[in-house]
Amino acid sequence: MSTAPLPPVLLVGCGKMGGALLSGWLARGIAEAVAVDPRADAAAGPGVRVVPDAASLPADFRPAAVLLAIKPQEAPRAMPEYGRFARDGALFVSIMAGHTVSGMAAMLGAPAAIVRAMPNTPAAIGQGFTAAFAGPDVSGERRDLADALLSAVGEVDWVAEEGLLDAVTAVSGGGPAYVFLLAELLEAAARDQGLPADLARRMARATVAGSGALLAQSPEDAAVLRKNVTSPKGTTERALAVLMAEEAWPALVRRAVAAATERSRELAG
Repeated sequence: MSTAPLPPVLLVGCGKMGGALLSGWLARGIAEAVAVDPRADAAAGPGVRVVPDAASLPADFRPAAVLLAIKPQEAPRAMPEYGRFARDGALFVSIMAGHTVSGMAAMLGAPAAIVRAMPNTPAAIGQGFTAAFAGPDVSGERRDLADALLSAVGEVDWVAEEGLLDAVTAVSGGGPAYVFLLAELLEAAARDQGLPADLARRMARATVAGSGALLAQSPEDAAVLRKNVTSPKGTTERALAVLMAEEAWPALVRRAVAAATERSRELAG
């Protein structure tokens, strides 16, 4: 990947994910960034300006890309204010769940080069995973720009069909919450077995975090790593017999991901 500074970017919404992206751009190097957020202290960094709304944008600011990190329900009201940048040829990158490329183009009121992307919260520490889809008006050069913006916070991959982003949202976008739930449940189960609360908490968190780090660094499939921990007729085998019963985790995880995928489709309207 090129190490040249990123071109000027307009960030619309500087919440947790928008802020994580901005931090990644600053670390990578960016020519100029303007963030639209009603909180004056929403962002900080060399070359970053924060304005409260679109009407307050500097008249001479011409971003190469506009990254939309607002809540999906805010889009119909907010997006028409940025249509002028579409007419100027800026790339739009949306990390809003649900809104389609065609729907966003209609909100902008102008033909636009639009990339939809779904990052996840480990982006906050530069270890995110983002899946992206390039709309029909996105050239190879603009796709490269989107890739550079998104890869500032972790790994990026692309899907060929926009509808696949619903499943991405369910698996990758929501996946950290499922992992955090596992840590919660391990901690509670440890306390049930009589372990002190502080020990249960530290042990559960370290086990989940360490296992994730091992998975990230190992070339082995997850199934192989699981089997490596499972001694025949041992304690882990007894536990997995419960967790891997047909009606247990295999069915529950499929149902959970299917439910989240369906909700993503509903949000798309």
